[in-house]
Amino acid sequence: MLILENETYQVKINSKGAELKSVFHKNFKKEILYDGNSTFWNRSSPILFPIVGRLKNNAFHVKNDTFNLNQHGFARDQEFSILHSNETNIIFSLKSNDTTLMFYPFEFELLISYSIDKNKLTTNYKVINTGIEDLTFSIGAHPGFICPLFDEESFDDYYLEFEYEEDFTRYLLNCDTGLFTGKTEKVPFFKKNIALNYEYFKKDAIVFKNLKSTWINLKSNKSRYCLRFNLKDFPYFGIWTKENAPFICLEPWCGLADSENSTGNFLKKEGINILNKNQQFERSFSFEIA
Repeated sequence: MLILENETYQVKINSKGAELKSVFHKNFKKEILYDGNSTFWNRSSPILFPIVGRLKNNAFHVKNDTFNLNQHGFARDQEFSILHSNETNIIFSLKSNDTTLMFYPFEFELLISYSIDKNKLTTNYKVINTGIEDLTFSIGAHPGFICPLFDEESFDDYYLEFEYEEDFTRYLLNCDTGLFTGKTEKVPFFKKNIALNYEYFKKDAIVFKNLKSTWINLKSNKSRYCLRFNLKDFPYFGIWTKENAPFICLEPWCGLADSENSTGNFLKKEGINILNKNQQFERSFSFEIA
C-alpha cells in the first residue's frame, strides 16, 4: 500500500490496479471508502479500462480480428509502476505489453494520479497513444463510498442532490447479461434530489447520459455529512450498489457497456474514444467532505 496524508485524510492506494483502498477522514474519524469486503463486493475503487461495463459475448472486433475482454477490462488487475510520489501526490503508470496486446491490440500508456489538497481528493486519468495506429478505448471510475456512514443512520436516510434539475431517465441494463436493453425509465426524484432506495438497484446500475450537473452531493437527512462529488466532461454516470450493501458507487464514465444488438465493431461502439498517434486524453474528478 502507498500512503498519502495531510491534515484531513490518510489515503491508501494499492499498486495493483492503482486502486484507492482507504480514505480515512481524520475529523470524522471515519473510513469513507468501502473496504472491499467480499460479502458484497471485492473492490473499493477499480479503474475501468480499456472498456466500461460488459461487451456482448465478452468480445470485440477490430478489422478482421476478434478479441476477448471481461467486464470493465484489465487495468484493475494489473500491477502499475510508480512514476512519482510525495506526501500528497502520486502518479502510477501502466504500459501496453506483450500480454495486453494479446487481448487488446493497441499500444498505450495509462497514467493515474491521486492528489490531496485540504479536504479534496482528486483523481486524474491520462491516456497516451504510444503506437502508430489509432488507439480505441473507454475509461471510467467505480469508487464505492460507505453509506450509511454513522451507526444511527440507514441507507434510505441518504439522497443524491444534483447541481441542476435533470431529466433522470435511466438506461436499463439486462441484469443477467450486463448489456443495455434499449429500454428506459424515469428514476423517482424530487426537484434536484434522488432518495436512495435498494429497490432501484434490483435492475442493476442506474445509468444516466449527458448530465448537466458538474457536481453531485451525497447527503444524509440525519447528520451534517455531505460528500461532494465533482465531475466534468464525463458523458455518462453510473450509480450502483447491491441489496443491503453498506456502500454507494458514484461512477463517472467515458464509455458504456454494449447493447443487446451490438455488432461488436469496436470503432462504432457507443461512447468509444479514439486517439491518433501521439495524442493524449485526460479527465479528472474529485470529491470533498463538507
